[in-house]
Amino acid sequence: MIKNDLFLRALKGETVDRPPVWMMRQAGRYLPEFMEIKAKYDFFTRCQTPELASEITVQPIRRYGMDAAILFSDILVIPQAMNITVEMKPDFGPYLPNPIRKPEDLNRVIVPDIHDSLGYVMDAITMTKEKLNDEIPLIGFAGSPWTILCYCVQGQGSKSFDMAKGFCFTQPKAAHQLLQKITDTTIAYLKEKVKTGVNAVQVFDSWGGMLSPTDYQEFSFQYIQQIVDALKDEAPVIVFGKGCWFALGEMAKSGAAALGVDWTCSARNARYLTGGNITLQGNFDPSRLLSPPSEIKRMVHQMIREFGKDQYIVNLGHGILPNIPLENAGAFIEAVKEYTE
Repeated sequence: MIKNDLFLRALKGETVDRPPVWMMRQAGRYLPEFMEIKAKYDFFTRCQTPELASEITVQPIRRYGMDAAILFSDILVIPQAMNITVEMKPDFGPYLPNPIRKPEDLNRVIVPDIHDSLGYVMDAITMTKEKLNDEIPLIGFAGSPWTILCYCVQGQGSKSFDMAKGFCFTQPKAAHQLLQKITDTTIAYLKEKVKTGVNAVQVFDSWGGMLSPTDYQEFSFQYIQQIVDALKDEAPVIVFGKGCWFALGEMAKSGAAALGVDWTCSARNARYLTGGNITLQGNFDPSRLLSPPSEIKRMVHQMIREFGKDQYIVNLGHGILPNIPLENAGAFIEAVKEYTE
């Protein structure tokens, strides 16, 4: 039994005294204790070493006492497991030296055995669960198939993902084959995470907002739907599509337990677009954590009032930025814990 089950209760839509709070990317780069580990080990060593991943996962919990932990990992461990080389270059970001650009490139892409290729993630879950000692729930995550495809085809981050979109529009058959392989791998991966002990999973569609509503249905959401269908009876699924306000209505019918909302969509619109009967998560602008702590608290209380305390999980509208002062991150968490109606 999880002692603080506020997060899980909010996912079920139960009435709570205050909403739960956690922050996307809370395990990471704004914390000095994380930077000490970063100075010693490269990115994928941190992801692939269970002792390091579990330690990084619990660092923000020790400091701030969020209502949920999210396992430190990366969405790009999936293409790595699928036989696609992924490097993380300092001051550059992800780099895939052999991107998928033509149908024959798919011949080298595998749907892996999860135990063989991603067993280190399961070991990190086991270690993290021991450290958390059932105090709070643990979230596992994966990138959406479309978001993973973006990196696999583009070969790096991008402002437009023009090559990824071009691949989908000029070679749709190959694109759908790649998307299905990523989907099959992701389903097996998330199912194994749940079996190993995560209490909920989140699908990050970071680049969903790059697509038009019609293309979003074809190249992104139908694959997210497969993931939700495969997982929803085993664990609550949160779907977060950045810039995907236009799909919130469709997402609300998907069977997901909750939907993430970014800061460009108001609470009122998010409730309206989703029909007002699904748990929402978000949507504080991460840059707003640069405001003075008193201002942060005022804005967080306002945000809770706008979303309503029930069927709501307080979070940022995307990941926390590296330059956020510790006191300001603390003010965000404290504001929620202090909230009363």
